[in-house]
This record gives sequence, structure tokens and C-alpha cells, in this order.
Amino acid sequence: MNYTKSDAKAYAREHMTGIWAAALMPFTTDHRLDEEGFKENVRHWTNDLGIEGLFIAGKQGEFFSMTVEERKRCLELAVEATGDNGQTIMSCSDQNFDVVLDLARHAEDAGADYIVVHAPALHFFTSHDETLLRYYAKVAESVNIGLALWSHPASGYLMSPELCNRLADIENVVAIKYSVDREMYAELTELASDKIHVSTASEPEWLDNILELNWKLYLCSSPPFLLQTKNDRRMHDYTQAAFAGDADRAREISRSLDPVREALWGTRPPEKPAAHQKFWQELLGQVGGAVRFPLLELTDEEKDATREAFENCGLTL
Repeated sequence: MNYTKSDAKAYAREHMTGIWAAALMPFTTDHRLDEEGFKENVRHWTNDLGIEGLFIAGKQGEFFSMTVEERKRCLELAVEATGDNGQTIMSCSDQNFDVVLDLARHAEDAGADYIVVHAPALHFFTSHDETLLRYYAKVAESVNIGLALWSHPASGYLMSPELCNRLADIENVVAIKYSVDREMYAELTELASDKIHVSTASEPEWLDNILELNWKLYLCSSPPFLLQTKNDRRMHDYTQAAFAGDADRAREISRSLDPVREALWGTRPPEKPAAHQKFWQELLGQVGGAVRFPLLELTDEEKDATREAFENCGLTL
């Protein structure tokens, strides 16, 4: 870490900015971690695409299918492959609290820049606030590394903007990936943007959030490496134009990506997001690989439809 616990918020305010992507983990045909393939992807994402940071072993990375040791190994590989060209945030989410702390301490020791912890599923509760305050306070006090919150419907509930604002007062809470509707994340931005970065994973909303909410961080999903190539970095370009205050140019560039967005999301079977993204990666020349059981692979017909849309979307290879 390049900061102390007391400096975590200030450091993240300066350095945890730009486009961060949620890394997919390629698996071999016999479902082992494809370590070399993953490092090849990481180097491409950070060196060629200019992605500032990577979210490691999260939902997109199929963390739920991995052992704890495999999750730790994913982070080690990412830290090695990014080097000085990018930052890492390690997902330490788990229903078992001891596993959360084990992963968090490993991330700190292994060289992650930050950690992220998903709000846990809470059974037999109707009022969650005090439980979650206690939960995140205990994670934060157990490590020195900067901590990002993550609220998503998969938990079975959403943390309110008021609760997130209280959590933002914790010394080393530095950001939140807030997977909610715009009204909620705009409210939290007004309440807590002086304390933490507020972000959401929707790429189509990213530009408006820069221009209208003064966001500095996209945290994060897979579009940064699915909508871009080494020779066609339009997400990067519209982001930089927006940061520079050139809204008209930023909107023009962003609109030009609509055919790519339509091809990517319009061909994705709703029950097969991981397999579809990995196939799209392969079309881009990245290492996609297999998904792990029990996730479903694409059929040949689904691959053909995706390939046809990809070839006609206008993305420059």
C-alpha cells in the first residue's frame, strides 16, 4: 500500500479515478484457472486499453465457483501482471465473515490497492442498518487497506443512501459500487461525495454521471474491455473529453458506440452472461475460456448470432 489507514480517503480521492473494469477469469477446458491467459488479458487491459484499475475475483470473475485459495491466486496474478500500469481492487465478499477477513488481509499483504466487500445476505431480518454498520466497521478495523462498499439486489435488499452516508464516515471506507437506480445514487452523491467515491456499473449512464454528478470513478463492469480495442478506445476517449469539460464532443463519441452496445447486449442470452462475455472476448482476440459449473455455455447458434453482430458493429480491431 502507498498510503496509511488515516490517509486512505485522501489517497483514493486522488488515485482511485477513471475507468476501472471487472475482470473475467478465464478457465481451461478442464476448469482450472488459466493463469497465463489471465495475465495476458490483464496486460492488454492496462497497457493497450489504458484501464486504470481492475476489480478482481468479483461476480463477473465467477468468484462463487472458486476456492478461497483460487481467489487469492487471482489477486496475486493481477498484481503481478498490472505492475506499475494499473491498480487493483480485490473482492473479499463472502457469507462467512472469517473468509472475508482472510481475503482482506491477504489482499493487503499481496499488494492490492483496495478491497471491496459486498453487503451480505441477511436472513430473518427486516431492519438491517445496525447489523450492516457493525459488519462494515469490523471489516474496516481489521485491516488498514481502503475499503469499498458494494450494494446490489443480489443481497436481497439495498442499503439506503442514508445508511451508506453513515458508513462513509468510517476511516478507511473510500468508495461504493452502488448498483441501484439513478435516483438513489444521485441522492448518495449529494450526501457523501465529499467523503467517498460513489459509482455504479452501468456504462450507458457513465457519461451523464460525469457531466451531471461530477463523478470521477467508473467502478465497474466488463464494458471497458468489451467495447474497446487497442485501436478503438472510444470509451476512454469520451471519458477524457467529459473530464476536460467538452460535453458535446463526449456525447458525440459516446453515441458512436451505440451499434457496439446493441451488438454486445442485444445478442446476450439473459441466462448466459458469463459465457457470452467470454465468447465476445475471444472475438476481440482476448482469452475468454470456459465458464465453471453450473453456468451455461453458449450454443453454436448463439455463437453464430453473436459473431455476426460483432462483425457488423463497427468496432475497429
